[in-house]
Amino acid sequence: MSLNVSALRSLPKNGKQDTNHRSADFHPSIWGDHFLSYASNSVETDDEKKLQELRDDIKKMLKADVKKPAEKLDLVDTIQRLGVSYHFQTYIDQILEKVYKAHEDSGLQNENDDLYSISLEFRLLRQHGYNISSDIFNKFKDNNGDFKASLAEDIRGILSFYEATHFRVHGETILDEALVFTTTLLESMATQLSSPLAAHVKHALYQPLRKGLPRLEAREYMTIYQEDSLHKEVLLTFAKLDFNILQKIHQKELSDITRWWKTLDVENKLPFARDRVVELYFWVMGVYFEPDYGLARRILSKVIAMCSILDDTYDVQGTIEELELFTAAIERWDVSAMHQLPEYMKITYGALLDVYGEIEKDMAFKGKLYRLDYAKDVMKILARNYFNEAKWCDKKYVPTIEEYLSVALLTGGYLTLATTSFVGMGDVVTQESFEWVLSNPKIIKASTIIGRLMNDIAGHKDEQKRGHVASAVECYLNQHNVSEEEAVKLLGEQVEDAWKDINEEFIKPAAVPMPLLERVLNLTRVGDLLYKEDDCYTNSHLMKGHVASLLTDPVLL
Repeated sequence: MSLNVSALRSLPKNGKQDTNHRSADFHPSIWGDHFLSYASNSVETDDEKKLQELRDDIKKMLKADVKKPAEKLDLVDTIQRLGVSYHFQTYIDQILEKVYKAHEDSGLQNENDDLYSISLEFRLLRQHGYNISSDIFNKFKDNNGDFKASLAEDIRGILSFYEATHFRVHGETILDEALVFTTTLLESMATQLSSPLAAHVKHALYQPLRKGLPRLEAREYMTIYQEDSLHKEVLLTFAKLDFNILQKIHQKELSDITRWWKTLDVENKLPFARDRVVELYFWVMGVYFEPDYGLARRILSKVIAMCSILDDTYDVQGTIEELELFTAAIERWDVSAMHQLPEYMKITYGALLDVYGEIEKDMAFKGKLYRLDYAKDVMKILARNYFNEAKWCDKKYVPTIEEYLSVALLTGGYLTLATTSFVGMGDVVTQESFEWVLSNPKIIKASTIIGRLMNDIAGHKDEQKRGHVASAVECYLNQHNVSEEEAVKLLGEQVEDAWKDINEEFIKPAAVPMPLLERVLNLTRVGDLLYKEDDCYTNSHLMKGHVASLLTDPVLL
């Protein structure tokens, strides 16, 4: 979707607007009614009781004294990787604050001398916003300024160092060099390692932890961790039990969302649109999976579903005349604007108003009605720019890369989704939070760049075969007269620079509370997952395994 499927509307060969409605021939849903069967899902009382007992044991582990601070960092890292840190956030914050203070007091004379421990400390502190200097890695260079050859003998340390490099910011040359160094070493040795290290290295090379979707990473890590002879059974059992409990909650939520989707009868009444409600809920679950965010997930799931229908309305179905009327109706946001629309647009417009009417009731009940106006504003911005793209298509216009991005970064949907992701959250969100996100801060711009460019790089060849108007790749080629390979390389460098921008925005003092930054980060991670190699949203069979691992297949206890 132009929630990152930049499928600009097809044109006939003569370049004139075809008044006949077209079809992009999207494949039907691969899930059908499957998730309706989870309507009566509930969590077993015995499971909740067992979870509480194990949670108490882990709290004791976090509070216990240790001989070396590195042991406590290992514990924190394991808890985070297993996806259960939300149970222990206060304890984890206290531990990391203490570690950072000790680090500041000692300067670069860290009591940890090994590459693994220093890299882990750096990564965990950066992840939580502490401005720890990358100069701590200078000790691992030789007199020639190269990383010491002896480091190659410590694969566990190299892997830890590799993960740390993905938290680099602009100007950290040592970490840019370290990424190349560690990647080269890990790739050369990946086939020579034994499990579980071999699996760990292979996965990290494909999906670094910083860019990985937390829920998927947790499921993957459980498999790796249980093969480790030193694993702590209490942590593994707790993580598995928690995963399965949350899965039941998510299944019930998805059942409710699916039932709502079925009432719209998209398959029959809007056959031009992608039937992807399961994949959209997966997208939203990537933004926040924790049980406290149930309302936020419901709101965002319905909004992202409407965004997908709008995207296909503008890209595939609507004539330019119809789209002008549709955009004007969305700007008015009034049921009286519906009468001027064709029948298929009335269905979408009515559903859109109903979704936001439901949000209005939720926000009024919580005394946070002001949030509705922001949610509407970003939906209007999205529609307005969808129409801008449609006008380009109608005129067969190829913009400059700068002009393209001024529109395409908005039709990518990240501003709309990031803003809407705040609506159903708790008191951590304020009116100032919405003003911040709408000011297009660096992290939002970076997120949109990553999502848009990754999608365009992955999908532009298929789009061109279908006769679509230029993506970022074609715009760049047309403007700068370079090869496709060079254009892709340069756009890829912009993606990497944008990740550095995101990392900078997390360093304290942050502009907004960490939970809000994490929503934007997770939206970016979803984009990285879905558009790493292909358009896995449109071609949803490519993400079936991911969906199944989180929403149908429980973890074996």
